[in-house]
Amino acid sequence: MHKVILMFQVSLDGFIEGPEQDLSWHRVDEELHQHFNEELRGMGAFLDGRVTYEMMAEYWPTADQDPSSTASEIEFAGIWRDMPKVVYSRTLSKAGWNTQVVREVVPGDVRRLREHSDGDLALGGAELAAAFRRLGLIDEYRIYVHPVLLGRGKPLFQAADDITALRLLESRTFGSGVVLLRYSPEPASGQTEGR
Repeated sequence: MHKVILMFQVSLDGFIEGPEQDLSWHRVDEELHQHFNEELRGMGAFLDGRVTYEMMAEYWPTADQDPSSTASEIEFAGIWRDMPKVVYSRTLSKAGWNTQVVREVVPGDVRRLREHSDGDLALGGAELAAAFRRLGLIDEYRIYVHPVLLGRGKPLFQAADDITALRLLESRTFGSGVVLLRYSPEPASGQTEGR
């Protein structure tokens, strides 16, 4: 069965964005962007919350037409457009670019999606990640830690009532100083409740 993989870029102090949705601190160079393309190209679908979906939909559908785009950005624009997407939203009525709108996170529906997809499922969106975590639906965490302290912003992880013990699968340092930390939940951590 395919996995649900939470993939996020964070500052060293745990923020996914600075004040006013600032992402200018990201150190995504050609090496890191190519890594993202390699990881995401083989996914079966992108699972996003509304805010993440709308942020991606603002730029990526036409990024390959921008003369200033790099080769990796041009490649990712095609990956993003072609990839099946599920956006979880109670307010969005429709979405383009191969996207299905779903109102609620239903564990049985996620299990069926994992079983019938063509690859792993990339999970994005802090609120959506919190819902998936509560339901024990995250199979792997891929956290890209950028060497910057923001001091404030939007945190990746929301407050939770339970502890999720994790096992380190891999760590990798990129030339930009970004560090990938790849974890899976320990089976005894209660993370499998929603399966």
